[in-house]
Amino acid sequence: MLRERAAPAPWDVHASHGTIRTMKWYADRPARFTRQLVADLLAVGWVGLWIWVATTVHDWVLELRAPGDGLVNAGGDIRDVFTNAAAKARGVPFVGEDLAGALGNGTKAGETLTSAGNAQISVVQDSAFWLATAIVVIPVLFLLITWLPVRLRYARKAANTARLRGMPDLLALRALTSLSPRQLSKFDGDPAVAWRTGDTDVIDELARRQLASVGVKA
Repeated sequence: MLRERAAPAPWDVHASHGTIRTMKWYADRPARFTRQLVADLLAVGWVGLWIWVATTVHDWVLELRAPGDGLVNAGGDIRDVFTNAAAKARGVPFVGEDLAGALGNGTKAGETLTSAGNAQISVVQDSAFWLATAIVVIPVLFLLITWLPVRLRYARKAANTARLRGMPDLLALRALTSLSPRQLSKFDGDPAVAWRTGDTDVIDELARRQLASVGVKA
């Protein structure tokens, strides 16, 4: 069975020249598959947790815009009052225009308050956005530096190993260079000599162990 090329697992992604190379994301063996799946779910949960934290902090910071909203509302009310008063003052004989001009200063004061409120609101909104962004980006970058390289390295190694399932001699050769001395010492005699002399039993056993080392079934 080892010398036949096994069918790919459903979670393998296939491609060739010019497309994404084959990547085997999960092991065939249940124990290792479970560990990998749990690790991936934890990674997704980690991202989801920090997105929730960032959203919560964003909402908390936005509550600081209340004074700015108050200034905008107060400035708008003052502007409207003085604008209406100036419009009515123009109807007063002789002094209407002068009175309207004086009331116009009140209109400008209202606009100043409104501008100050809008500036404060803008600062709070920018702070909320960048703080939330930092809360998400930093943990995600940590995840990409630690978890993602491990998963990509495994996916490439497992895919490359799985493609050799029909070539036990090559798998055995890789086993001789990658298995630990303790694993190699379990063989009767020198497995390297057995590989060179074409001992099929030892070659098949080395191939099986190489496949097992990355969780791929023979």
